[in-house]
Amino acid sequence: MQLIKVELQPSAIVFKDMFHQLKVGMDNPDGADQDSAGSTVPASNFINKNRGHKWVGPSGTRHISVNVHGFGDYQSVQAAVDSIPQNNQMNIIIDICPGYYIEKVVVPETKPYITFQGTGRDVTVIEWHDRASDKGADGQQLRTYQTASVTVYASYFSARNISFKNTAPAPLPGMQGWQAVAFRISGDKAYFSGCGFYGAQDTLCDDAGRHYFKECYIEGSIDFIFGNGRSMYKDCELHSIATRFGSIAAQDRRSPDEKTGFAFLGCRVTGSGPLYVGRAMGQYSRIVYSYTYFDDVVAHGGWDDWDHASNKNKTAFFGMYKCSGPGAAAVKGVSWAHELDYDTAHKFLAKSFVNGRHWIAPLDA
Repeated sequence: MQLIKVELQPSAIVFKDMFHQLKVGMDNPDGADQDSAGSTVPASNFINKNRGHKWVGPSGTRHISVNVHGFGDYQSVQAAVDSIPQNNQMNIIIDICPGYYIEKVVVPETKPYITFQGTGRDVTVIEWHDRASDKGADGQQLRTYQTASVTVYASYFSARNISFKNTAPAPLPGMQGWQAVAFRISGDKAYFSGCGFYGAQDTLCDDAGRHYFKECYIEGSIDFIFGNGRSMYKDCELHSIATRFGSIAAQDRRSPDEKTGFAFLGCRVTGSGPLYVGRAMGQYSRIVYSYTYFDDVVAHGGWDDWDHASNKNKTAFFGMYKCSGPGAAAVKGVSWAHELDYDTAHKFLAKSFVNGRHWIAPLDA
């Protein structure tokens, strides 16, 4: 199938930079629900055939179609989002037909319960090309967070079988202003399945809220998963395109009282290196890899404390549990990282890490 690129103008609307947390049922912050750890399953070409994640709470379902050829309800994804009423209380499934949608997309906090449903991450793509040093409409530099090709502030967002790209050129280490985000999630209770995230520096901004990524492909070079989200990545492929050196995750937990962190379960680390598997972006950064396979791309030591700022190696929590592969030994190379036992690791092995029992359907976990 030949894919046709249609270039669309980015939305000029600027939305407030915060997320709105909707409550459905009561979450147990220390829930004891357990998932099977299972074995590593690469997911680079995974297609989930379920037609959208069904949330608990909203009444009814509405489908909106988007087609680059003009045969759907709308020709751009942003136009479909704009058509949804404020304070939406329905399951809205935006069926996005194959094609490249070259546009910036923003889902505001007032539009929860939206699903982006593609037809496969290799054939349904939303992309843009902003960098942090580019100028915005006000003449000022965009900076990192505003470069995202797709930004979601709403709660209860989900995406399936679709890719998000930032096509800005990859920087060399040390180059300034080249951060280029493909996707930013700032809303609570977001679910992603069979999705692709493509970029270089700062590909996926896991900004704030609870998120669950299942069988996704995430590609980048430097800190290509970053932010202060509370997120689980299950059976995902983390693919490095680093040239001289790179890093996978930079987590920004800033207080011991915060419950944020990144839990990687049954993932696969591939690509080029050498790279760090985690960096202490925040003083109390928290990153744990469990049942994860590491190719021989890991830098000696595996972890980085962000230039020893404020002795983060004394307060960050970096851990591994039953990982494997030729790169796994290198991840154990610093004294302040932890080889976990089950009693410590178990809370990073279940969807309860993101309070998922009341918002992730059992079949989706």
